Amino acid sequence: MAALEERIPLLADAEQPAIDDLRDLQQEFEQEYPLRTPSREVEVSENASRRTRRKHYSGNEMIVAVFVVAFDTKKGNIVEWKHPEAVNLEGVEFKSLASGLHHVAKDFIYFKQNQLFGLSCFEKIPVASVEERGARMKSVGILAVGYSDLHFHMDFLQRQVRTQVETPGHYGSLEEYFRHYQSPRQPISRPIAASDSSSHGTEDLPPMTITHPAGCFTQFLQFFGPKIFILWRLALLKKRIILFSPPPIGVVCYRVYCACLLASHVLATELNTDSNPQFYVNVADIDQLKTVGNYIACTTEKIFQSKRDLFDVFVDNQNITTTQPRLEPVLRLTLADEQRYQHLSNVRCVGRAR
Repeated sequence: MAALEERIPLLADAEQPAIDDLRDLQQEFEQEYPLRTPSREVEVSENASRRTRRKHYSGNEMIVAVFVVAFDTKKGNIVEWKHPEAVNLEGVEFKSLASGLHHVAKDFIYFKQNQLFGLSCFEKIPVASVEERGARMKSVGILAVGYSDLHFHMDFLQRQVRTQVETPGHYGSLEEYFRHYQSPRQPISRPIAASDSSSHGTEDLPPMTITHPAGCFTQFLQFFGPKIFILWRLALLKKRIILFSPPPIGVVCYRVYCACLLASHVLATELNTDSNPQFYVNVADIDQLKTVGNYIACTTEKIFQSKRDLFDVFVDNQNITTTQPRLEPVLRLTLADEQRYQHLSNVRCVGRAR
């Protein structure tokens, strides 16, 4: 039970301390290492979940498709409905209904579909139907140009999947939502008001909100402990990393995001630190992964551990292993790692005491 609770996605009230911890860490860092650039005024709101802070012009929030995936007892995973009808969603039914999800009641999944990124919310309810074998399972999801704004759609997708499992066949709200995000850029809720200066890194990572994956960063640190520095080295080396976990998989998708953040920064550099997040992958992605030079991904399918040509590092909970002997020194936990983590923990404790 404890292991299952570790993987359950964080509730809104539990994520706010994580945001406060990161805010304190940022202040500590800025005091010790002040940037020699003109200061930027950043206004932090204490009630930042829904208020409009600034207009977003990047286009990453534009939805390319919206869909409903269901489990059919005769056909397996199927795309029940999609919009636009002409969009090619081949394979999305296996990404938005991940292997093993029948063991949980609710979950969410980040994934990559060709050059697009997706987010789907899953729910299973008991039904008095022999044809459905006593359970109805569906996912409602979207595809978008980028992944950094997907979390803004989480609440809507969670409400819609509840509607689809309780009263199937009503898609009007999904079509309306799609049309809204095809219209000219709309103001989007932002928790932090900042200047529109561009930043450097894997992507123009947005400020954290309560539903943002980076809100789990404190739990990410606690989960891996000093081994966070092993992941940091591997991310900087741009290795192929797979994180394995049984469902629920949503919180592991968050760990993929946080692992990518380890190699991201806002300082201009000639070094390309793009960690190439793939998020959730399954056996249907094996051929595609063989062509990818570096990535960080997660899966619920243990068979990936035997596909040693697909990855450099396999992470099973906190157990980090490699297929390459030359990486063994990188995976060794050093005294310096322990000391850095202790210092990081002390900084967090000081921040909480304020």
